[in-house]
Formats: sequence, structure tokens, C-alpha cells
Amino acid sequence: MMQPATNKVRGQQTVRQKDRPNESSTPARDNTMLTIGKVAKLAEVSIDTIRYYERGGLLSPAQKSGAGYRLYNDEAVRRLNFIKHAQHCGLSLAEIRQLLALKRQDDSCCEDVRSLVLQKKLQLEHKIKALKAMSQALSELIDICVDDAKPLDACPILAALEASLKHGHRSNSMKVETSA
Repeated sequence: MMQPATNKVRGQQTVRQKDRPNESSTPARDNTMLTIGKVAKLAEVSIDTIRYYERGGLLSPAQKSGAGYRLYNDEAVRRLNFIKHAQHCGLSLAEIRQLLALKRQDDSCCEDVRSLVLQKKLQLEHKIKALKAMSQALSELIDICVDDAKPLDACPILAALEASLKHGHRSNSMKVETSA
């Protein structure tokens, strides 16, 4: 049975809540103000994360109570979910800040957002290519070490790494001088 919205006092702040089952998993409605703890729970982030995003300009409380408590509306939960999804796509907080700034600019268009996301995709592809080259170099090192019973001073992996340092270069394939 649904009961009318009630006001509950928490500390010195008043927070309007609806007494409904399973209400905790849905954002607030009807201009309900939420405490930082409630927003953190709804968005599944820590309170420290919310404070960090505030310091970084990604989020701000809708208002503060007379006692100075941060109070948020349901837009804060939507923004936190946006930030989490963007991070999952590989965007940094600086890039997310750029996206949010684009949303506020009247002269921005979808192409501006697309350009930023395309640039990030190219960055990630470059990083993937570099990681694949590193993985290949490690595979080659693993392949040269066929006798794991050798003492460390005869380890071909260590020798290959030392040799590359002496020659002052980094390459995808390391040449190893093996002794008989």
C-alpha cells in the first residue's frame, strides 16, 4: 500500500521521501532533494567519488541546506550515470568535462561530440597497437627461454633485456646472443 510522501529529519536537514517499496533503486522525482549519501547509493558510487567530481567541476549540488549539507536533485544521479558510462567507454574525466561543456553550449552540434569521440577512438586504437607490439615482444622473450632450470646469470630473457639497454634502442623484436 502506497503512503503519502513524508518529511523525515536527518540531522538538521529535511529530506522529502516517498515510502514505497523498492524506491531506493530509482532516482528521485518531483523535485525531491537528495542527500549526498542517497545520491551515492542510487548511482552506485562512493561519497568520495561525488566530492571528487564536484572538485573537478563535473557535478554540483542543486542547493545546500541551512546547515550546509549538499542537496541534489535527480539530475545528479543521471549525470553520475552518464559519467560512469563515458568512463566505461574509455573517456577520461577531462574528456567527459569537454562533453558536458558541449552540452551546455548553444552553438554545439552532434558533429562536435562525434569529433571528440572519434579522436578518443583513434587514441585507443593507437594504444591497442602499442600494447599488441609489447605483447609480441614479450612472446618472443618467452620463446627464447626454453630451459627454466638455467641459473639467473644465464637467463636468455635477462640477457636480451640487458642487450637492448646496451644498444640503446627499443624494438619489437629483441635479438639474443645465445651461448652454447
